[in-house]
Amino acid sequence: MEESPQNDLDAASLEKNDLLQSASPQISINEFSCHCCYDILVNPTTLNCGHSFCRHCLALWWASSKKTECPECRERWEGFPKVNILLRDAVEKLFPDAIRMRFEDIQQNSDIVQSLAAFQKFGNDQTPSAPHPRRGNQNRGGGFYSGVLTALTGVAVVLLVYHWSSRESERHLLVHKAVARWTAEEVVLWLEQLGPWASLYRDRFLSERVNGRLLLTLTEEEFSKAPYTIESSSHRRAILTELERAKALGAKPPQNLWEYKAVNPGRSLFLLYALKSSPRLGLLFLYLFDYTDTFLPFIHTICPLQEDGSGEDIISKLLDLREPTWKQWREFLIKYSFLPYQLIAEFAWDWLEVHYWTSRFLIVNAMLLSVLELFSFWRIWSRSELKTVPQRMWSHFWKVSTQGLFVAMFWPLIPQFVCNCLFYWALYFSPIINIDLVVKEVRRLETQVL
Repeated sequence: MEESPQNDLDAASLEKNDLLQSASPQISINEFSCHCCYDILVNPTTLNCGHSFCRHCLALWWASSKKTECPECRERWEGFPKVNILLRDAVEKLFPDAIRMRFEDIQQNSDIVQSLAAFQKFGNDQTPSAPHPRRGNQNRGGGFYSGVLTALTGVAVVLLVYHWSSRESERHLLVHKAVARWTAEEVVLWLEQLGPWASLYRDRFLSERVNGRLLLTLTEEEFSKAPYTIESSSHRRAILTELERAKALGAKPPQNLWEYKAVNPGRSLFLLYALKSSPRLGLLFLYLFDYTDTFLPFIHTICPLQEDGSGEDIISKLLDLREPTWKQWREFLIKYSFLPYQLIAEFAWDWLEVHYWTSRFLIVNAMLLSVLELFSFWRIWSRSELKTVPQRMWSHFWKVSTQGLFVAMFWPLIPQFVCNCLFYWALYFSPIINIDLVVKEVRRLETQVL
C-alpha cells in the first residue's frame, strides 16, 4: 500500500523538529556574549561592521568616548544603531532567566540608565525630523528656546550696561540718606511708600513743608491735630512705627527689592541664589540670622492671620509684626517641607503692585523649579533609590554651605559690576534656562517610557 504525500510531509516535519531539539541543548550562552561586558547580550545592537553589543554597553562606550565607532574594530557607524530585533528575540527565548537577571541589574544602575537616556537623546537629535512629526516639533521647540535664550542674553547685556551706567542713582535713595537731611519732597516720598492710604495726607505734609528735621520732632499727639489731622489711630501708629525704625537706622529702612539690594548687596545676591538652588536652607538661614527684619515679614506675608478686621488693622500689623501664631507656623512648615518654591511664589505675588515684571519672573521661576524638583523626586522613586536620600541631602547641604563660605571669604574682592551681572542674570534669565531644563526632562521621561 502506498503512503500518501501528507504522511511524507508529517514525517519530514517530525524529523526536522527532532533535529532542532537535539541541536538546541548544544547552544551555549557564551555564543551570545557581548564583547564589551562578556555577559549575555541584552537588547543586542548590531553596528554596520557586523559586531553586536549590549545596548547599554554601547551607550556607556559612547558616553565615555563620545565616538561613533565600534568598540572592537573602531569602524565608524552610520546613522544611529538600532536594536537587532531578531537576535534579541532569539536570546530572550533561549535564555529567559539570564536575561531577566541582567535586566534587573541594569535598571538598578543609575549610571547605565543615565547613559541610555543620553544615548537615546543623541539618536533623536541625529534622526531627521521629517519622518516623525512629533519629534520634529520637539527639535524645533528646542531651537526656539535656544533662540529666545540667545536673544534675551543680548537684552541682558543692554540692561546690565544700563544699570551699571545708572548705578549712581542708588546713592540717592533714601536708604543711604540720613533722615535729618530729607527734603519735604523726600518726606512725602517716604510717606507714600507706607501704603496707598498715605496719599490722603500727601498734600498736608507738602503744604507744611515737613522736612526730615521737623519729621523727627513730631509726636502722635501732633499728628492727630491740625494741620496734619490724621484721625485714624492705625495710620498714626503705622507712621510712628516706621519713623522709629528710621531713627534707629539713621536712614529709611528698605521696603522693596531694590532698596534692600542697595543696602545689602552681598546678602541680596546670596539669598537670591540660595532661594533658587536650595530654598529650604535659604529660609533656614533667614530664620537663624535675619529673623526680625526679613523672616517675620516673610512669614506674615505668605501665612497671614485669618482674622476679621479692616484694612487699617492689616496695615498696622505689617508694620508692627508680632510673633507668628501656631496656626501660621503649621501652615508654613507644611509648605516649607513639601512646596518650598510655592512660598517664594506667594511672597512675590504679594509684591505685584510694587514690582510688576520682577514679581512675575519670580513666580514663573518658582513654578519651573517646583516642576524640576518633582522630576528629581520621580527619578529617585522610579530607580528605587529612596535609601540614598539622606546621603543626597547631606551632600547638597555640604555643597551649598561650602559655596556660601567661599563667596563670603572672597566677597570683598569681587567687583560690584560682576555682582550686578550675577544678580540680574539669576533674577531675569533663570526662568528661561529652567524652561529649557523642563523641556529636556520631559523628553527624557518620554524616552524612558518608550
